[in-house]
Amino acid sequence: MLGAILTAAVTPFDADLRIDTDAFADLVRYLKGHATDSVVVAGTTGEASTLDDAEKVELFRVACDLRDDGLKVVAGTGSNDTAHSVRLTERAAEVGVDAVLAVTPYYNKPPREGLVAHFRAIADVGLPVILYNIPSRTALNMPPDVIAELAEIPQVTGLKQANPAPEETAGTVAIPGLSVYAGNDDMLLPVLEAGGDGVISVASHIAGPQMAAVADAARRGDLEEARNLDTALADLYAALFVTSNPILIKAALEMIGVIPSDELRLPLVRATTVQREILRTVLERQGVLARA
Repeated sequence: MLGAILTAAVTPFDADLRIDTDAFADLVRYLKGHATDSVVVAGTTGEASTLDDAEKVELFRVACDLRDDGLKVVAGTGSNDTAHSVRLTERAAEVGVDAVLAVTPYYNKPPREGLVAHFRAIADVGLPVILYNIPSRTALNMPPDVIAELAEIPQVTGLKQANPAPEETAGTVAIPGLSVYAGNDDMLLPVLEAGGDGVISVASHIAGPQMAAVADAARRGDLEEARNLDTALADLYAALFVTSNPILIKAALEMIGVIPSDELRLPLVRATTVQREILRTVLERQGVLARA
């Protein structure tokens, strides 16, 4: 339903650090023309942790207004507060999003029973739920057996798997009825090879068509082509994560003229001169930025 290339969209800010809704609308239009099947709004890459609920709902609304048969909208509504997550999911449902992305509750480190109750409460709103397992940020991994239990909740339909351990990918791909998406760009090919569905991506802002070609080749069973295409993107994947995401994807999008500014809200800061030069070299090599 959501396709293979789901782009975790950045949130553009103006010089006063207010959301630039016009720039966000332009970004969504741009992504629609660059192989994005679904746009994920107010996720990690969208700086959700520094957005208030009204700002998130406005972003959901803008994306939904630009949606057509070729684009789906996934709203980031998860937090470490179940009641808050439910309220935001209800507001996302009112706007008309296609699904929600709900992260593992962070900091609290709930037991298994708490995880199940948390995600069940979000799912009870009635929207399809994509679980988001990212232990590097939440300090809590959801192993395949826990995810299998969560997948028994009728509205839990997908997983963004950002634990790169091969056994974690294999274990979750084997769960019946669960769509599994790579949670890191460099996991796209391993997830596809294991039988997963695609990626929730940062690099697809820039390399959406190339990443779609990787997915297409893997679906055709041409793994050699898929590997060659994926290898050609390895330097871009690495360059975008020289420092904390979304610092460098915002810098890249500003460099190529997709967004007018690479402003971020504290505690994130703009890329350093050295980081920008590393990024510039890779963008030139990838052919998305003209050589100076």
